[in-house]
Amino acid sequence: MPSFGENELSRRDVMAGATACAALAAVPARAEGRPDAAGPDRPVLAKVSLTVNGQRRELELDTRTSLLDAAREHLHLTGSKKGCDHGQCGACTMIVDGRRINACLTLAVMHQGSEITTIEGLGQPENLHPMQAAFIKHDGYQCGYCTPGQICSGVAVLAEIKAGIPSHVTADLNAPMQVTDAEIRERMSGNICRCGAYSNIVEAMTEVAGRPA
Repeated sequence: MPSFGENELSRRDVMAGATACAALAAVPARAEGRPDAAGPDRPVLAKVSLTVNGQRRELELDTRTSLLDAAREHLHLTGSKKGCDHGQCGACTMIVDGRRINACLTLAVMHQGSEITTIEGLGQPENLHPMQAAFIKHDGYQCGYCTPGQICSGVAVLAEIKAGIPSHVTADLNAPMQVTDAEIRERMSGNICRCGAYSNIVEAMTEVAGRPA
């Protein structure tokens, strides 16, 4: 009659078996040759139709492509900058269907049929938008990296104020909206300028709004 201990597995045997099972589970399915093995990470493509700076553009994009990358990498509109790529600096600001957005935080496929304006669509060197001209006059750009987003945001901000859309610093919701330094600074707070040209930007926007700078 065998004793109890003769057929008992040692602790080392148990640990070895568990390790082998874990290693087998970690082997990718494709390495085992199974027909249902997942292949490489292949993109899912979708056709997207956008009106960019007044021109209809048809694209076939990876569904994960941001609006910023669609403009820069596929349409070669490199005016909009990729700064933080986290929606914190505003360098990528575009105007979409009349509203400013951080283009790095939105997917191109979400804007099927939208009208998009980038800095290239606001004006060109021979025909500047008033906001562009004011930035030059008041030196609101310095190094210039954030400037495209600042200008697009500035145009949208003045449109917001004209439309009577209040901000956190609007004192009287029943009175006509005023273009004040406080309103401009609050609404532009999502656009960061490391050069510190904020006062010049306020002066440029104030001039465009029609109030003496």
